[in-house]
Amino acid sequence: MSLKIYLRKWGLHFDIPELMKKSSELEFKMQEKDFWEDVNKAQKITQESKTLKDKIARYESLCERVDDIEVLAELIDEEDHSTANEIISEVKKLDDDIDIFRIEIMLSGEYDRNDALLTLHTGVGGTDANDWTEMLLRMYTRWCEKKGYKVDTLDYLAGDEAGVKSVTLRVKGEFAYGYLKTEKGIHRLVRISPFNANGKRQTSFASVEVLPELTKDQDIEINPVDLRVDTYRASGAGGQHVNKTESAVRITHIPTGIVVQCQNERSQHSNRDAAMNMLKSKLIELKERAHKEKIEDLTGELKDMGWGSQIRSYVFHPYSMVKDHRTGTETSNVNAVMDGDIDMFITSILRGESKNIN
Repeated sequence: MSLKIYLRKWGLHFDIPELMKKSSELEFKMQEKDFWEDVNKAQKITQESKTLKDKIARYESLCERVDDIEVLAELIDEEDHSTANEIISEVKKLDDDIDIFRIEIMLSGEYDRNDALLTLHTGVGGTDANDWTEMLLRMYTRWCEKKGYKVDTLDYLAGDEAGVKSVTLRVKGEFAYGYLKTEKGIHRLVRISPFNANGKRQTSFASVEVLPELTKDQDIEINPVDLRVDTYRASGAGGQHVNKTESAVRITHIPTGIVVQCQNERSQHSNRDAAMNMLKSKLIELKERAHKEKIEDLTGELKDMGWGSQIRSYVFHPYSMVKDHRTGTETSNVNAVMDGDIDMFITSILRGESKNIN
């Protein structure tokens, strides 16, 4: 199937003409005199309009690139190998961009375009598990760098001997949550332990939690009576840079028992704001998983709704393989995966398909 036919097929599938019609209707609404009387409603319409315009503009840009390639291909001389190679390279890049567009246009959930709050927790495995959590931290940080996402560390608790016990990152960029939500769950490592003098094989576990960071128009109200706020002295990685003031903040949502904390912002006020954002995101996510009408309906018995079994295994020994158990997607290039090349797993989940990559 040619790129043009493939692109038009997806344009029809998502009804681009209908998106254009809806975009025009929203533009008309935004011109009404009383449009800004309801600020929250106006902001939602404005954001929806921008989202539609972005999708349409990207689709039209891809169509133009396909046309340019076809025109160039018709004019090329058979002996012009340099231009031929340039066309092949552009076709490959365009094919990748069309695939990304196809996935992102399917990311239509309420929070998919939001920034993400990514939290890693050490599981079973002692020092090896702490080290494994730190390895995952590096993997996700490298992935974010490749995607052009900005990463801020909100909370960091170092392991006693090595690695990390827990860490929370704010990942800022369009579709950060839409992509990273596929990483929720238990990640399992099998390797020869560098912390075992006998060189025994060790299995370690770490959990990955991903929440959307709410935007202003998605904000929710929490009864202050339901909160307990504690402050404490923050410390950097490995216990360094201990603050002399109690700038770190821990907030407990009493009805559910959910606890969030932040210590890496510059002031207690900033840490409190960041912690509140994390709490709201946790409560929204919990409410949706529990199918509850209101935040007030949540109770402690719901907070431990589990992730289920492991979603992915990373095997370093006796062979090299990373396998996602949900789709069967696997690769033997463990080093590339640990260097942040995890799109194969993310996109296969979003597409809902299985494939093997060697």
